[in-house]
Amino acid sequence: MRRRDFITLLGGAAGLRPLAARAQNSARVRRVGFVINYSKGEPEAKRRIDVFVKAMADLGWIDGKNLHIDYRFDVDGPDVEAIAAEVIRLGPDVILATAPPSVVALQHATGTVPVVFVAVTDPIALGIVRSLAHPGGNFTGFSPAEVGISGKWLELLKEIAPHVKRAAIFQAAGNLGGQEQIAAIKAAAPTAGVDISLIGVKDPDEIARGVDAFAQSPNGGLIMLRIAEDIAVRRQIIALAERYRLPAVYPLRFCATEGGLVSYGPDVVDEYRQAAGYVDRILKGEKPGDLPVQTSSKFELVINLKTAKGLNLTVPPTLLATADEVIE
Repeated sequence: MRRRDFITLLGGAAGLRPLAARAQNSARVRRVGFVINYSKGEPEAKRRIDVFVKAMADLGWIDGKNLHIDYRFDVDGPDVEAIAAEVIRLGPDVILATAPPSVVALQHATGTVPVVFVAVTDPIALGIVRSLAHPGGNFTGFSPAEVGISGKWLELLKEIAPHVKRAAIFQAAGNLGGQEQIAAIKAAAPTAGVDISLIGVKDPDEIARGVDAFAQSPNGGLIMLRIAEDIAVRRQIIALAERYRLPAVYPLRFCATEGGLVSYGPDVVDEYRQAAGYVDRILKGEKPGDLPVQTSSKFELVINLKTAKGLNLTVPPTLLATADEVIE
């Protein structure tokens, strides 16, 4: 159940534009590439696609009429560069891309085709844009959150499981955004009285071995980062947390709906609605380099009470009162 309305993305006025201000769309069918790091059959992929398609329709762009959308799924593996090149060969007018792996691959593939990205935590550090206010080049988009909120995950872990004295973070070596999130968590660790360790996510065996070794000592908890590598293995992490009875905090809503204990993070799905506004403006002639990168100020706290009960945890009433969604 929803507990409160969310605040909109910073600068949200740049998203859906007033009906009276919309220009007539060209009779020519325009082509949009939709590159996403989820599998075709995943509910999360459908949620994001549905939000984007509806927002485009509200702006006058109807898929199958004056708009054609080319979808590419699971774009976060070793073939990401090949998929990016394939999408460029289709001749899109604009590409909507999710998460750093596909966005960086598209940057390698084109310096001219406009790209609107979502779920890229630090596009400046990745070299995708020159600045948030003035991206320059052919990329712009939506960045889900400041790295500093990563420390909130450790605070939540202690609040929901006060006995925790040790926390293991799932890390992907070489992921710059992940390293920044880890640094923020480590900065919060002394105040929380928690020792931090790391578990690699190179493959399922590494994850299983890491959690098994970590769980041999008491008073442990887990933290999953907001990076593509962690999100790709989230179901294994959720299952291991349940098996070893470890409280865990996750960065996005669907982790909690899939069985995770608690999640806190930006409403990334809403970025797809906002992204439709940018795609519309680019199709009407604006340059992506002139459209500022927007950062999210809309966050969701989701608590899975069923999982909490399975861990014999009593969620503090104050935490329940501030939750956006409680899964019974």
